[in-house]
Amino acid sequence: MKSRNRMLYRDLWHLRGQIIAAAVVVSCGVAAFVSMRSTYESLLSAQVDYYTSFRFADVFAQVKRAPESLVARVGEIPGVAQVRTRVVMQVTLDVPRLDEPATGRLVSIPERPRPIINDLFLRNGRYLEPGRDNEVIVSEAFAAANHLNVGDSIGAVINGRWKRLRVVGTALSPEYIYEVGGGTIFPDNRRFGVLWMGEEALAAAFNMDGAFNDLALTLSAGASQSDVIERLDLLLARYGGLGAYGREEQISHRFISDEISQNRISSTYIPAIFLGVATFLLHIVLSRLVAMQRTEIGLLKAFGYGNRTVGLHYLKLAAITVLAGVAVGAGIGVYLGAQLTDLYRDYYRFPRLTHRASPEVLGLTLVISFSAAVLGALAAVRRAAALPPAVATRPEPPASFHAGLLERLGLSRFLPSSGRIIARSITRRGWKSVIAVLGIACAAGMLVLGGFFYDAIRYLMWVQFEVVQRDDVTVVFTEPKSAGVRYELARLPGVLHSEPFRAVQARLRFEHRSRRVELTGLTPDNDLRRLIDSNLRPVELPQKGLLLTTKLAELLGVAPGDRVTVEVLEHTRAVRQIIISGVVEEQVGIAAYMNLAALNRLLDEQGSVSGAHLAVDANQAARLYTRLKAIPAVSGVAIREAVLNSFREILDRSIVVSTFINVLFACVIAFGVVYNSARIALSERGNELASLRVLGFTSNEVATILLGEQGVLTLIAIPLGFALGAATCWLLVKRLSTELYRIPLVLSAETFVFAAGIVALAAFGSGFLVARRLRRLDLISVLKTRE
Repeated sequence: MKSRNRMLYRDLWHLRGQIIAAAVVVSCGVAAFVSMRSTYESLLSAQVDYYTSFRFADVFAQVKRAPESLVARVGEIPGVAQVRTRVVMQVTLDVPRLDEPATGRLVSIPERPRPIINDLFLRNGRYLEPGRDNEVIVSEAFAAANHLNVGDSIGAVINGRWKRLRVVGTALSPEYIYEVGGGTIFPDNRRFGVLWMGEEALAAAFNMDGAFNDLALTLSAGASQSDVIERLDLLLARYGGLGAYGREEQISHRFISDEISQNRISSTYIPAIFLGVATFLLHIVLSRLVAMQRTEIGLLKAFGYGNRTVGLHYLKLAAITVLAGVAVGAGIGVYLGAQLTDLYRDYYRFPRLTHRASPEVLGLTLVISFSAAVLGALAAVRRAAALPPAVATRPEPPASFHAGLLERLGLSRFLPSSGRIIARSITRRGWKSVIAVLGIACAAGMLVLGGFFYDAIRYLMWVQFEVVQRDDVTVVFTEPKSAGVRYELARLPGVLHSEPFRAVQARLRFEHRSRRVELTGLTPDNDLRRLIDSNLRPVELPQKGLLLTTKLAELLGVAPGDRVTVEVLEHTRAVRQIIISGVVEEQVGIAAYMNLAALNRLLDEQGSVSGAHLAVDANQAARLYTRLKAIPAVSGVAIREAVLNSFREILDRSIVVSTFINVLFACVIAFGVVYNSARIALSERGNELASLRVLGFTSNEVATILLGEQGVLTLIAIPLGFALGAATCWLLVKRLSTELYRIPLVLSAETFVFAAGIVALAAFGSGFLVARRLRRLDLISVLKTRE
């Protein structure tokens, strides 16, 4: 046992460079897996715990106005466990230290604290006091973004009357983990917030005494959600019900659930690349070691050591390499996971979001890593075990040399002697060269993947906010207004141009498929809110018919020329068969569009509008914002530049972290692969290179021959890595596509240049270390080595 251990320690010391390189690659794979998987589990655990503890609703519904007496009938629907009615209104806010108008969503809560559906977690301050109609609890994200403290005041236009609201606390709700306003998925916590107000005070302010306009339900175990929604819609239809929907369509839940799902997918793909490269490296190192130790293997077997004992020796080498990588990688992964979790705390509001690397994650890491070690060592172990003692004690037969492809094509005469040596070495080392190329290609692919997310999001933002949404300000009214309001808006300070729109909730049906969407009517000459095709060309609004976003058409399984059933969920609740005139390309959400005049006819209206898109003179914007804050008819204001800047801040923080990690890990892969390939080539060809020195070649010429081979392999690998990275990006685009947003497949030239540059630098660094070792080569010792 002691002699075999000494042999193991000797091999580890002799191969320390290659072993460390392979272990570092393993540690990167483990770090990626542990950080992503533990973050995924932390988010999932926080979500489940929050939903359960604070009774997150299963079904939601909005109505125009319904009496509280209806609650009993809702509770009688089979499968309904609990019912909560409330008043929810959108108002314009005047927030201290904020020039622009903000939008507030007022949500009624009981005057005295008691357990309710979508309950509050009070972070700071106190609960409301009965009888005080000016007290509100504000959402933590809104308070933090605007530096609001307990005791501060906010101005609000409530049902046409100006009111000063006093902040008595900040809170969280499972309904607003991801807090965004209606009609967008981009957060702007400075200009949108949720405010919880006493139900009596809010009902009195909006003349909703004894009535409600919002409903939340929880379901009993085993209940059919679809049946409950169907019965609930029938019950609420006469009261202006907008169509009930399940938790899966609630914007906050969908966003956090999609994020959790994407973490699960990423924790599979990215670590697999690292562990695949580590498997290649272990295969190369151990295969070369078995070839070098043929004689030792033969002697061991001659002295009675069995195949199992010899095979275990090389498995131990692989296991120690992986164990070292797992130990380091797990620690780094836990740290990175904690950093990612901290980053998520800024976007998703949980009462408790703590990072935890569970024993199951660490155990799964060990299993996956050791499986990669066994796979990488398998060929070498089988080769060592299959060597008969009599064969092993003899030197390996010399290679059979013959004219290669370059010689047969007559191209070798165009190459210098060093170039011919490099070309012959690459072609004669076949599979080893292929494996080296694949490893370096993985590094380039990782860098392309890292740059892709930045390119894709930057492109998405450019299309959404420069090509599609060209307005400066969007104004939404409390109630539909006559078409003449367009001219009133045009007279406001700084307004250069206005384009009205009409938006209603509708359900589109085709065969057995249906989707609840916002149906928007636009003017034919709309320029501030463009509809575009896949080539970013404007799409003309038809006089009749619908335009669907590509994703919506895909979900419904329809194409231009098909007819869909449109059920308007408000106003006249009209039901019509309407032809699909075409599709438009949008990366965010799903929607349907019509000509404004056609939608007004469908609703039996005389030119009503829900709001308007405005082009604004930047020099007059402050005056406009002041006026908008005081207009009672305005319930919401969205400022394009503010949303864009808010999202850029989020993007900059997350991209800096992810890009740094991707560059670091890709450098490790490139360095590990090139260094291992060069070191193995040096050990295999030490006698040959020393002979060249004796024949008069300088150290630099010999280094050029050895490292030139690695340079050629790197040059071959870089374009292959581009293709591998692009293919992985395409696969992720398919897997990560949701109804909320689609990531476009966009890769900029800068991403490819950056990836090539980083791989080249990593290859240069590893080549420098090998060249330094080559210059220290002991020519006499090497030449005495038996081939």
